[in-house]
Amino acid sequence: LMADGEAVGEAGLALLERLAAAPPEERRVRVPTVTDPRGVDPAACAWLRQPELAPPREARIVRALEALGVLLTNTCVPYQVVAPPVAGEHLAMGDTGSAIYANSVLGARTNFEGGVAALWAGLTGRVPRYGMHLDRHRRGTWLFEIDLEPGDWAEWGAIGALVGRRMRNYLEVPVLTGLTVRPGSDELKHLGAALASFGSTPLFHLVGTTPEAPDLAAVFDGPPPAAVRLGRADLEEFFAGFRRGVDGVDLVVFAAPQLSLLEVERIAGLLDGRRVDPAVALLLALPPAVAAEARRLGLAGRLEGAGARILEGVCFYQMYAREMGVAMGWRRLVTNSAKLVNIIQGYGYQPVLQPTEACLEAACTGRLP
Repeated sequence: LMADGEAVGEAGLALLERLAAAPPEERRVRVPTVTDPRGVDPAACAWLRQPELAPPREARIVRALEALGVLLTNTCVPYQVVAPPVAGEHLAMGDTGSAIYANSVLGARTNFEGGVAALWAGLTGRVPRYGMHLDRHRRGTWLFEIDLEPGDWAEWGAIGALVGRRMRNYLEVPVLTGLTVRPGSDELKHLGAALASFGSTPLFHLVGTTPEAPDLAAVFDGPPPAAVRLGRADLEEFFAGFRRGVDGVDLVVFAAPQLSLLEVERIAGLLDGRRVDPAVALLLALPPAVAAEARRLGLAGRLEGAGARILEGVCFYQMYAREMGVAMGWRRLVTNSAKLVNIIQGYGYQPVLQPTEACLEAACTGRLP
């Protein structure tokens, strides 16, 4: 379920509180139900100068969801920190990044469910039988030949963006082949999140990696279509398109999706021995479960000692980003998330997509490398 104050709004809050006031036997969710990131981290709200209405609204949302029996996991990566769904399992995912990962990487089945639709699914244990729940809509319709070896998470996200830009409707399914690098969970997370953001696409197949695509014959009905080729030049053009006219840096954000523990470890290692420029904000959005582990392992202390700030249970664009940008004087945003550069433009920012190391270089020097 979406759980942040901006997405829920006053009308959504009124609905949740009306349901929460019902007798216990009528209001409890029937299947495990978890929450997407919230809009407020209480420990950071004052520093971020979020609107005064934000904390009390969030508190009311939390009370209502707790009354309904919803688990307040506050994460957009439940497949990494809660419980990954299994192949064939039917879900109702309100977060596009979670949905495309569940469909593509894990072989589960879900559509992009709006907030109210996901809520009804939790209360009834049922979803409408259409779209990605049906075999016939999970067949490939596009073929992409990837002629490059992506390295950083930003490059995996850029591939997702380049593919997503070519999608024309919800039921088109891209099939990717040609990659010689075996991706891990975080690489596939960035690929899928960007593809869903740029293409409104809930499913992709990566031949030889994702469970429904052992080979091309398994995902196409008949001969595959002519392949669209994507190479290093396409990737470089995509990166350059976000950099034009931007030189300085106001903030560096690692979010969208939230970070895994392995991402936190890598960023902490790259930042060791360095200091964030006092004029730059370096923000990392973590699921609560990952934040707890990062503190236990000393990773959070290393990051904060270098000047980074950890945001727990939130994601940047769901935190009243426009109001924060105005209040904090933020405009030039650097990130390794292709999904975030796509979304945050609508909130008045000038985003720049860079590999992880370049993002940290910008955070420590105040300039784009």
